[in-house]
Amino acid sequence: MKKYICDLVVKSVDHISSKHVLIKLTHEEPLPEMFPGQFVEVSMEGVDGVLLRRPISINFVDRTNNELWLMVAMVGKGTRYLGQVQVGDVVNCVLPLGNSFTMPNKSSERLLLVGGGVGVAPLLYMGAEMKRLGVEPTFLLGARSKGDLLELDLFSHYGRVCITTEDGTEGEKGFVTNHSILKKETFDRIVTCGPKPMMMAVARYASQANVECEASLENMMACGLGACLCCVEKTVKGNLCVCKDGPVFNVKQLLWQI
Repeated sequence: MKKYICDLVVKSVDHISSKHVLIKLTHEEPLPEMFPGQFVEVSMEGVDGVLLRRPISINFVDRTNNELWLMVAMVGKGTRYLGQVQVGDVVNCVLPLGNSFTMPNKSSERLLLVGGGVGVAPLLYMGAEMKRLGVEPTFLLGARSKGDLLELDLFSHYGRVCITTEDGTEGEKGFVTNHSILKKETFDRIVTCGPKPMMMAVARYASQANVECEASLENMMACGLGACLCCVEKTVKGNLCVCKDGPVFNVKQLLWQI
């Protein structure tokens, strides 16, 4: 798939929590085609001591308004810099990168999209594209506490939303794999993104339930093109680069001890 280096203009900045910022970017030309699960690499030019681009998953693509949405967790020097951009600033991006989630091939397919923390970000675009195809997914979203849940109002536009929080301040108390829906209903396929322990627990559930499962990995990345081997993951096919061969993998490919 063709990749582009684009200077995108910041259209809006929304600090949706103390740790997360939603940045909407636009361009004078139509944005290139992008699929759910792919990511972009954002330039850190001008940030002292930060040489490498930062990988950010695609949160949403608004074709009507020609917008690319990026949900950024401000956890390091580079991402904190992104949290300080202003409307009108120019952000240089390489896009789109990586592979994408497998879209449903029939409207009756029952999909469960499981996300934790900022890992919920790519699932919004996945849900929107599914709804466009006539498939309404079930979202199972987890966080430490109510204040850490992201974009709940938007997720509800595209499917049913189930919630867990570790402290019980919203939804059911516990982890996503403890949610009662997993005991009451069955699904044809699961897609998950979030902290690795959560994804491994989801993969374990999927294996026990004999359900196909895809996971979007968040390994440390550098070049985004498979050249530096920074993001290698051990798989049944050998060591693969998450940035080039992923980030989406069928969990059966991964050598996880589940």
